[in-house]
Amino acid sequence: MINNRIITMGVLMSGLFLASCVSNKKYTALQTQHQDLAAQYQKGQMDLTEARGKIKNLEDQLEYERKNNASLKEALGRLQGTLDMSINQNSQGNANISKLVDEINASNKYIQHLVNTKNKSDSLNLVLTNNLTRSLSREELRDVDVKVLKGVVYISLSDNMLYKSGSYEISDKAGETLSKIAKIIQDYKDYEVLIEGNTDTDPISKPNIRNNWDLSALRASSVVQALQNQYGVEPKRLTAGGRGEYNPVADNSSADGKARNRRTQIIITPKLDQFMELIDKAPESSTDSPMPSDI
Repeated sequence: MINNRIITMGVLMSGLFLASCVSNKKYTALQTQHQDLAAQYQKGQMDLTEARGKIKNLEDQLEYERKNNASLKEALGRLQGTLDMSINQNSQGNANISKLVDEINASNKYIQHLVNTKNKSDSLNLVLTNNLTRSLSREELRDVDVKVLKGVVYISLSDNMLYKSGSYEISDKAGETLSKIAKIIQDYKDYEVLIEGNTDTDPISKPNIRNNWDLSALRASSVVQALQNQYGVEPKRLTAGGRGEYNPVADNSSADGKARNRRTQIIITPKLDQFMELIDKAPESSTDSPMPSDI
């Protein structure tokens, strides 16, 4: 009897012990599961916050694109209006372009005419220069300034090369220079020759010279007589003239300017029939491709 009780009590105690052990293991497992769920929840909250931020950025970008799209539509509308206006004006524009083309063609023809005329003039000047200076050497040309403008030859000599200071008498050193001028003049015996005296603005004070008009004319006359008497130039081809101080080539306010104005100019001019003959001799210039520098 007693043994049965003891056995019964042992079984009960064993059952309670086993029950206690099972409950502790289950609790521990549940606690671990709870911690895992808490960690997952925390991560889910963080992911949710990040997702909400991305959604906000996407919503902002979408709003920006909507506004940009509206601006593009407005710009497209304006462009379409401009295009429609251009299309409407196209016929008038074509007429204006055609008129402009006609004006350009007319201008090109006029420019070509000017180019041809200038080329012809340049050719004539070249013929005259070569023909009138062919008797002079390279060294002699350094002492004689020869220019051709519109078919007329201009030879300019300073006063200190020809005359004594304040005088119309030709100096001894002028002989060589005048001999060179005579070579040019004698090369074309039928050309007219004008000797033109020029002075600066300084007044002249000489008993036999009233003013710069007198001085310039007397100097020109001295050159004419030297060409006639010493170098055999036919006198009927020669004309002496004075222009005083009234045909300056430089400013008289400086010594250098005054020196340039005190000059004697020898002007050689072909007669009309000789001029036309020279025009016939002038070479034709190419008009197919005029250079811009020729205009």
